[in-house]
Amino acid sequence: MPGGEFQMGDPFDEGYPADGERPVHRVILGSFAVDPTAVTNAEFAAFIDATGHITDAERYGTSAVFHLAIDSADDSVVGQAAGAPWWITVRGATWAHPEGPRSDLDGRLDHPVVHVSHHDALAYCRWAGKRLLTEAEWEYAARGGQPGRRFAWGDDLTPDGEHQCNIWQGIFPTENTLNDAYLTTAPARSFHPNGFGLWNMAGNVWEWCNDWFSPYYYKRSPVENPPGAPFGQARVMRGGSYLCHDSYCNRYRVAARSSNTPDSSSANLGFRCASDLHAMG
Repeated sequence: MPGGEFQMGDPFDEGYPADGERPVHRVILGSFAVDPTAVTNAEFAAFIDATGHITDAERYGTSAVFHLAIDSADDSVVGQAAGAPWWITVRGATWAHPEGPRSDLDGRLDHPVVHVSHHDALAYCRWAGKRLLTEAEWEYAARGGQPGRRFAWGDDLTPDGEHQCNIWQGIFPTENTLNDAYLTTAPARSFHPNGFGLWNMAGNVWEWCNDWFSPYYYKRSPVENPPGAPFGQARVMRGGSYLCHDSYCNRYRVAARSSNTPDSSSANLGFRCASDLHAMG
């Protein structure tokens, strides 16, 4: 990934005020390497096999699953998330059982891993000799060399009627028309790569970034290689997921931001790795 300068933030003023996507501000980044896809189930399985790592979802015994995708006995369903009843807490939902204990990864080894917390993502990065992207690196990479655009591919969501990402189609959260072919995750190399050759920088799964989240950070962010807020209670997530829909969550825009606590996991949350170029030899 070549270093460079770009305007970070939302030039269309379409974001949620509490997310802090403005002001648009100048950022200069050095060169870095970034994986073309989010970490897949196959890659995460290799990490688990090599290290015996136990994820936060496994330690806690539960994780969040979308209500239309649950594959679990009734006694595994613990309850609904406050304020978001489409999220169901399911006992035994983990990276290897994404929809609950009766589900598995058959046919989905090339899909992005989910039910991984920020802690889990960092553990994988340490094992792989990589790191998470900073939020500024993530947006720069997602833009794919197209400055000032709304999406990773341009300004139109479906140019010439063609779907460019895996997001919700229909009436959220009860009816998904599957016009983009997926109810939950798609393979990590679905749709089209952006101008930098990166896949699914919008939709599919949220991707953890390294930064602590602050809605006020852009007002004081340094120009060169901004590292994110120095502390916080939640870590930045980027890219949106298969559940994003304009009616409630238009965060598949390239400038969109969100956050979650570092120990949180869900069926639409994964991560992508970066590397420092000097570390690659």
